[in-house]
Amino acid sequence: MTYRSPLTGRPLVADTPHSLAAPGERWPVVDGIPYLRTDSEGLVAVALDHLDADCPDDALVALLTDQDAWWTGPATDLRELKRLVRERETLSLRAAMALLRMGPVADYFAHRWSDPTYLAGLALIEAHWRQPATAFELACGIGHYLRELSARGVACVGADVVFSKCWLAKHWVAPEAEYVVFDAAAGWPVETQRFDLVGCHDALYFLPDQPRVARLLRAAVAPGGVLAVSHLHNAAVAGGAMGPARAGAEWAALFPDAAVYDERELRRALLAADAPASTQWSDDSAIEAWSIVEADGGGADGVKARALTGGLAMPLADAVLKQNPLLDGDTPRWPSDRYRAEYGAAATWLTDAGDPARNRRVLDLPARW
Repeated sequence: MTYRSPLTGRPLVADTPHSLAAPGERWPVVDGIPYLRTDSEGLVAVALDHLDADCPDDALVALLTDQDAWWTGPATDLRELKRLVRERETLSLRAAMALLRMGPVADYFAHRWSDPTYLAGLALIEAHWRQPATAFELACGIGHYLRELSARGVACVGADVVFSKCWLAKHWVAPEAEYVVFDAAAGWPVETQRFDLVGCHDALYFLPDQPRVARLLRAAVAPGGVLAVSHLHNAAVAGGAMGPARAGAEWAALFPDAAVYDERELRRALLAADAPASTQWSDDSAIEAWSIVEADGGGADGVKARALTGGLAMPLADAVLKQNPLLDGDTPRWPSDRYRAEYGAAATWLTDAGDPARNRRVLDLPARW
């Protein structure tokens, strides 16, 4: 990948093995991840000072303190971060997230492999699979989708505003992908790149200036490619949306040519090895969230979904499957009441009927989960 300045759009070139530069600016590359966040000038300077002094672990610790603007949890502890960096080759993913003090977010990331929102996103991509060679995911988190794509030979780039998430993805979840840190509200350093598959999953609803983000995501799609965006909250849902939401008509204005899916239908199709049926934007209070695809070469009426008989939505044939850690025999072990409230009603693994890999009673977890 080649990157451009998020400030000026000028090409960034390596001026040292650990930094990228353009006239009048310089950005750190820590553990192979460019840090191009425009609202963190202080951290940029600190990281560069450590890197120039040949202290890469100190630069890494500095960037691991970073968080996004929505974070309300505890601050990181420098002693814990130093331990994380020192023991990064042996710690589990869950231990690493604990040392990062990720709190409830760690519960979501640790168990996302069977979350209903994640499964709906996998089903969405698989239903519109076009054998992509390249993929880009905005707000990639710790790389759950990138892991599945990379395992199928797709060259992936993941982007997030939080360095520690990309770092966890690189070391524990999807090491074959490439990562870059930037703020979606600023200039996109990948703006001139085009990808066969572009995605943003369970994230667009909280990003600022969503019309601009939708335009930039669409512009990143290569000819013949696909844009997939999952989990767009419905403002009319009974009981209230689990996060920022829009009415159906507002989402329709952002994605007027998209094929639209009720996420319940995507999960049904996954469990039944069937093709999902699209729907229309509405104010139906039973719909928690929608997912959409835009496929180059066809509008909503010209995008045909395929049956979910295998592919991305199912583990690879040689995967080593383990019992879902949320199950103790047939008894659920919820990590928190909050997690159960959000995902319990739609959890596919609560039934022992059908293929256990399909309903996620068994999972393909990372080696150091």
